[in-house]
Amino acid sequence: MALFSQLGNYRNFGLLVLRAGLGVMMFLHGIGKLHGGIDEWASLGQKMGYLHIHFFPILWGFLCAVTETIGGLFCVIGLWFRLVSLLMVINFIVAILYLFASGSTILGASEAIELAFVFFGLIFVGPGNISVDKG
Repeated sequence: MALFSQLGNYRNFGLLVLRAGLGVMMFLHGIGKLHGGIDEWASLGQKMGYLHIHFFPILWGFLCAVTETIGGLFCVIGLWFRLVSLLMVINFIVAILYLFASGSTILGASEAIELAFVFFGLIFVGPGNISVDKG
């Protein structure tokens, strides 16, 4: 279709928009968890039990909060983008397992599933040229 034929020339801008939108939302999700303190981190970290990891729940919860908060900022600027995307995928796999174990249907876990797929795909695509990493 002629209307969309030239949009491929703006691929890097599209990646910037995608990175910025996802990064800001991940930052907003993570900042509350980071400010939640030890009780919040312990609650988050206990969800690692669905991967049969029952030790250091506070550490795992803190790492989850840091991944979402700092990872969200790094996503926006495109710093260590593929590593951040991988860590986000791991975060969402844990979230998916928790949601299924707590009785959610596939539709109840759809947000986590969708974001896991998005970040997994972005590992391969990279951040694009409008980033600190320069794709």
